[in-house]
Amino acid sequence: MSASPAPTDLPPAVATWRDQIERISERASPCRYLTPAQWATMRESAIEFCDRFGAEALSLGWTDRELFGVHPEHGTFRVDYCGALMIAGNRVQGVHADRIMFERTAARRDKPGQV
Repeated sequence: MSASPAPTDLPPAVATWRDQIERISERASPCRYLTPAQWATMRESAIEFCDRFGAEALSLGWTDRELFGVHPEHGTFRVDYCGALMIAGNRVQGVHADRIMFERTAARRDKPGQV
C-alpha cells in the first residue's frame, strides 16, 4: 500500500520526518526484531501521524527521536528506547505536550531529558 501524497502545508521538519519514513520500503523492516508486516503497519501509521498531527507534535516540542527512535543495536526489542510511534504501530488519536494518545493507551513523555 502506498502512502497518499504529502500535504503541502507541513512544517519543514515534519515534511522531513514524513519523507524519511516514506523512503523506507514498506516491505523491508528497517531494524532488528521488527517483522516486515509490523513495519508496514508502523510505517502507514507514522505517515498518517505526520499528516494529521505532525505540526501539532512539533509545536509541542516532540522530537524525531521521541516519536520515531529505536535502539541502535536492538531495534524495537528494547521498547524502553523506542519512540512513541515505534512500539505498536497503532493509529494516533491525539497529541498532548506530555503524551501521544492511541485508541486504548498512550505513550507518555513525562521524564524530561530521558533518552
